[in-house]
Amino acid sequence: MKLTTVFAAAVLAATAVLAGCGTADENTKAAPPKPGAYADVNGLHMYYEVHGTPTDQPPLVLLHGALSGIDTDFGQLIPELAKSRQIIAVEQQAHGRTADIDRPLRTPQMAEDTVALLHSIGVQRADILGYSMGAGVALQITLKHPELVRKQILAAGGLDANAMHPGLLDGLADLQPEMLHGSPFHTDYLKNAPRPDDFPRLVARVKEHDQNAIPVVTPEAARQVKAPTLTVIGDSDIVRPEHAVEMFRLFGGGIMGDTPAGLPNSQLAILPGTSHITLVHRPELLLPMIPAFLDAPVKDAR
Repeated sequence: MKLTTVFAAAVLAATAVLAGCGTADENTKAAPPKPGAYADVNGLHMYYEVHGTPTDQPPLVLLHGALSGIDTDFGQLIPELAKSRQIIAVEQQAHGRTADIDRPLRTPQMAEDTVALLHSIGVQRADILGYSMGAGVALQITLKHPELVRKQILAAGGLDANAMHPGLLDGLADLQPEMLHGSPFHTDYLKNAPRPDDFPRLVARVKEHDQNAIPVVTPEAARQVKAPTLTVIGDSDIVRPEHAVEMFRLFGGGIMGDTPAGLPNSQLAILPGTSHITLVHRPELLLPMIPAFLDAPVKDAR
């Protein structure tokens, strides 16, 4: 199975999903100005947004997927999540409103950029939700900066390339920017990017990353994670269900909860009727789930 075929189908799905987002009332009103700002970190002029007001809980940091941005991935979730906690959403190198710079796109570097940004705005402790590429960034932050992360939500992410169904990376070199024209990835980039003509450069960055630098997190490293982790995939995701269950077990889950010890700190969710692209566009499933996980008390570390 060629990735170009898979991705073309995924783009069609995303276009259909996002075209229907928003109520009629929302579509007739002018959008409020974005609460966005920039921080200069590691040579990057990095865009971020802060939604909601501080509470007695740590802020929730949102990390988008590859080729995407804050609005594309989290537009349906932020307004509701921000009613009960402060939300900090960032856009990574070459994505959205953060322009590219002269260095490869690498997950560990994106993690360090995110940590530097959070420290620059005074965040010393946070919950993190990462989607797809952002899940890899979130996990890197948790592994390298455990003092920063209280809880993490890994949505449609994996520990290595074996997380995906076999064959999904075949033909990656054939992916061309023109194949994404008209998709939400492309239209949102044209609307938001400081250099809209850089879209082919973004596609090249992501292709090079996926061909050469998909992170590998060993089972031994995953077992060292102490932060309670909610692992989320769609039942028709690019991530294999078996891999999600393996992650859940490595993070301390997969045990019988009907004992005096009770439930583990980590949780697993497989969303029904959900693909990789549509996962973040299931607010009816995610919005009850995310606060419930974040608000749950944490038992003693395993």
